[in-house]
Amino acid sequence: MGKKQKIILPPELPPEILEDEIEVSDEDLQFVSENRDYAGFVSRLDTHSITKHVTRVADVKEDDLEALYEKRLRKTSVVKENEDKGLQLDPVDALPVKTLDGKLYYRTRPKPENGGDENEVGEGEKDGGGNDGIIKLTKAERRAKLKKSKKEAKKEGKKLSKPEEAEQAPQVAVLAEVKEDLTAEELFESKKCKLAELGMALLADPESNIKSLKEMLQIARDDNPSISKLGFLSLLAVFKDIIPGYRIRLPTEKELEMKVSKEVKKMRFYESTLLSAYKAYLQKLIASEKQPVFHQVVVRCICNLLDAVPHFNCCEILLEVVVRNLGSQDVVVRKLCCATIKSLFTNEGKHGGAATVEAVRLIANHVKVNDCQLHPDFVEVFMSLSFDEDLQRREVPDDKSKVKNKKNNKRKSIEEPSQLQQNERKKNKKELMLKTREEVAAEYKAASLAPDVMEKRRMQTETISAVFETYFRILKHTMMFTAVSSEANASSIGGASGAHPLLAPCLKGLGKFSHLIDLDYIGDLMNYLKRLAGGGSSNDGPSQKNSNHLTVTERLQCCIVAFRVMRNNLDALNVDLQDFFVQLYNIILEYRPGRDQGEVLAEALKIMLCDDRQHDMQKAAAFVKRLATFSLSIGSAESMAALVTLKNLLQKNIKCRNLLENDAGGGSVSGSISIYQPYAMDPNLSGALASVLWEINLLSKHYHPSISTAASSIAGMNSAHNQVYHAILSPQQAFMDLLLERESFNSKSDTQKSSSKRKRGNGTSILANTELSSNMSGSIDENEVSKKLGDHFMLLRNIKENERLRDELDRATLSLHLYDEYKKQKKTGSTKTKKCKKLLIA
Repeated sequence: MGKKQKIILPPELPPEILEDEIEVSDEDLQFVSENRDYAGFVSRLDTHSITKHVTRVADVKEDDLEALYEKRLRKTSVVKENEDKGLQLDPVDALPVKTLDGKLYYRTRPKPENGGDENEVGEGEKDGGGNDGIIKLTKAERRAKLKKSKKEAKKEGKKLSKPEEAEQAPQVAVLAEVKEDLTAEELFESKKCKLAELGMALLADPESNIKSLKEMLQIARDDNPSISKLGFLSLLAVFKDIIPGYRIRLPTEKELEMKVSKEVKKMRFYESTLLSAYKAYLQKLIASEKQPVFHQVVVRCICNLLDAVPHFNCCEILLEVVVRNLGSQDVVVRKLCCATIKSLFTNEGKHGGAATVEAVRLIANHVKVNDCQLHPDFVEVFMSLSFDEDLQRREVPDDKSKVKNKKNNKRKSIEEPSQLQQNERKKNKKELMLKTREEVAAEYKAASLAPDVMEKRRMQTETISAVFETYFRILKHTMMFTAVSSEANASSIGGASGAHPLLAPCLKGLGKFSHLIDLDYIGDLMNYLKRLAGGGSSNDGPSQKNSNHLTVTERLQCCIVAFRVMRNNLDALNVDLQDFFVQLYNIILEYRPGRDQGEVLAEALKIMLCDDRQHDMQKAAAFVKRLATFSLSIGSAESMAALVTLKNLLQKNIKCRNLLENDAGGGSVSGSISIYQPYAMDPNLSGALASVLWEINLLSKHYHPSISTAASSIAGMNSAHNQVYHAILSPQQAFMDLLLERESFNSKSDTQKSSSKRKRGNGTSILANTELSSNMSGSIDENEVSKKLGDHFMLLRNIKENERLRDELDRATLSLHLYDEYKKQKKTGSTKTKKCKKLLIA
């Protein structure tokens, strides 16, 4: 007996209360008025259906109302009969519905009209026995039915979801963008952490974690530029730390066939993996260099690698990239590459000099290919090169050893034949000992990292030859360019240094390495320098044209280099430098402060005039007069350098001090030329001894106290032979000292010096003046001075503003006056025309 099912009854309805008995209190009304939001459901009621139902029942009599209800009951009974006619399904396929009364209702379907379905029903009745009307479906039918229902449910879900998706499309797009941003940030952080983990693991144990390099390379190949940059920099730090101090040589096929120990296999695997990853990293860097996003990062990585591991494999690839970027338009990249090349030249111990030779070759090839039209930094890096002069000196056999060898040969000829056998045995022993020593020495050199002297000498020779080949190519190109341009149009290109940008660093390098030049090439070099300086060729016309195409600084540098080459090779040269003195004499008047470099002028004065022991009297007097004239029209620093040189020349040439005497017809020693010619090109033909240094008197009243002091000291020099003067300052030092204090000298020193000159005999007055000046300097208040200066400048500004307004007022009044005159003329003209018309009519 099965357990009885419990019947769940529906909840009891509230008791019916008549409308008349319902009383609404004031509290209820107040509650409803205060909480109207809670009654919002009333606005959502279907009023149409309610009114329809009410209108259908309202104003109907009781008999008609009963008929309506009966009609409704009939309809419901008909519907129930139709439902009963349907077949009752198996409870497994369709679950019943249980009402609140506890009754079970099974879902039904209409009877099939086809005959096949009737047969199925009959068979079901036969099979079912007593369960008439219940159909038991097979498993296959149930599966097919479930599939159909699922497909229909999917189709209905898609139909319903399409309009909803159309409404939610903009919101979904915004949410998707936000999710993408969040995922991108999370991805960036995750890759960043991954790079850090892999890098730390590699630095901790490179041999066991060498495979992590491939993962880091994969991250560096990411599409996101920021992730790629992080990957490049991380790999740079790793490679700088784990790269060994030797070049890796991969084993040959024969070596791979040989049986080796596990440690050797492990080392070979480590080296091959490291080398392959390093090459892949360099390929990625070179491929990314062309993209402007990665250019600075890539060049920084390559420069750091070249500076840290110049001895390792693929150094040539790094050098090629760095040398190519020496003339980059990006200032940061150019400075970084220059610093890398300079450190490579100065620290040859890291690579043994091989990288230096390769870098110099690449620079020379770039200069040749680009026809010397490159940035000056390409050649300026050569100034960081250093050469060992001891390697250039070849070993010369001593005379003592030659004498000993001769004596031994004589003894051998005198020896008896019995002793020859013993000597042969000794020779064989010595030869064996020499062979063993040579083998041991060769193995020691291979094991030790000490550089071979012969190899180092060979590399140094190649470097020097490449450097001087570049320098001579630049000089030749400059000569060819000036010749062609002077024939084409000398006026349009004159003085332009952009046509030969490499000339200035080339001349600096020649001046530094002039002692290494072979004597066979010095003659050609001096001829080139004469022509470039402007006064050394046989034909004066072309040389003068060439000089017009170079700046004053470049021409002075040519003179400086010529003198340095001459002094470094003084024993082997016999060169007349008169042409360079002539050119310096003419260049001094062409100098312009601000346009030309004063340091180069001071250096030229020092090397050509001060360092020479003795000059011709006429030439020295010409330079003294030219420098005094030059000091009147230039800045204070250049004037000081010229005065120091002038004083030095007067100290060496006693007869030139006669220029300080104020004779009526000039100096007391006029020489072969009795009249001074200031515009003469040659100092020997100027006749400067016939002139007077009246410029010194003007310079003694110069606004700068240092120059006035120097001029007064020169004016006090006498022509006595027993006076000896020692030069304390060089022109370069004087120029640099006054350059630092160009406009910052103290005016009180000027007043002190002038007062001391006027009252030298009275010591008390000097003390009084110094105390007064110190009191004045101590009582000055900077705030008051600034305030007064501000008021003064404001007053000047107001005056200028008033002048401008007055000019505008005058213009306005003038224009109004002209307009009035125009009106008057127009009126008179109109009256005249009227009179003429009247006369014509009459």
